[in-house]
Amino acid sequence: MIVSYYEPVDVLSDAIAAMRTGRPSSNRLRVRSPWCYRFDPYDGAGFHVLVRGTGWVIPERGEAIPLASGDVVLLPRGSAHILSDSPRANHAVPFDTSIKDDPDGQVDVLCGKYRVDRTRMHPVLAELPDIVHLPARVGHHRELRSAIDLLATEVTGERPGREAVISGLLDLLLTYFVRAWLAENDRAGWPRALRDREVAAALEALHAEPAAPWRVEDLAAQVGLSRATLARRFTALTGHPPMAYLTWWRMTIAAQLLRTTDQPLPAIARQVGYGSPFAFSHAFKRQFGVTPGRYRAQEDAHASAG
Repeated sequence: MIVSYYEPVDVLSDAIAAMRTGRPSSNRLRVRSPWCYRFDPYDGAGFHVLVRGTGWVIPERGEAIPLASGDVVLLPRGSAHILSDSPRANHAVPFDTSIKDDPDGQVDVLCGKYRVDRTRMHPVLAELPDIVHLPARVGHHRELRSAIDLLATEVTGERPGREAVISGLLDLLLTYFVRAWLAENDRAGWPRALRDREVAAALEALHAEPAAPWRVEDLAAQVGLSRATLARRFTALTGHPPMAYLTWWRMTIAAQLLRTTDQPLPAIARQVGYGSPFAFSHAFKRQFGVTPGRYRAQEDAHASAG
């Protein structure tokens, strides 16, 4: 039996950190009618905040969504869409960050994007719809609103430390986006899993010590459930049996380490619970279709090209 004493782990933060790559970016634009911008598919996640005025977001598939002042839109898969002053996108022009700000514009919009690795999107994030619309509501998601207000101020200023502040606020914003969606959708799946005391404790244990020699019975004993009960409830809420999730999470950590560090393979293997580089390489190739060394080389080449 594994008896561990670990610090509480934030599964959502782990999920976002594992998916994020590169630095986020944002810009603020004031426009006057008529205005209609097309956003092409993006290898990441995008967002819009209607700071002032009204507008519409028009997905590639589905109905146009009306936006009011203070509304927030998150596009976790970077899908193509149009942002417009009308539900009919008749004259959409490609959005470009070089578009000039109109100081007399009646509409003030904050746009941004995150570069993410969608091949390792955590299941809690994979459950997000293509477009997450969070209408402005008095008293709702106050942290999100505060971050938006701060970001809107920083992107139009030239104060020292501006870039560092914006980067930090964008990181906060993504977490607050997802947290707000989880709060609004807590009836099933991962939102409910993170609120289920025993399942959440099991997830925290796996995230805290991914290299530990876990067995379902050890995990069940640690959270105070029978083996069968934990396996059934964990699988029903997360969509994965506990040990299958652990393997997926270990490989996700390994991919992140290969992508962001120069640690040798034996060190990475130990960090994700494998006693030998050979066993680690075999498990990694089952998940990714390539060896860890080949994966690292491909990621290095991709980073150099980008």
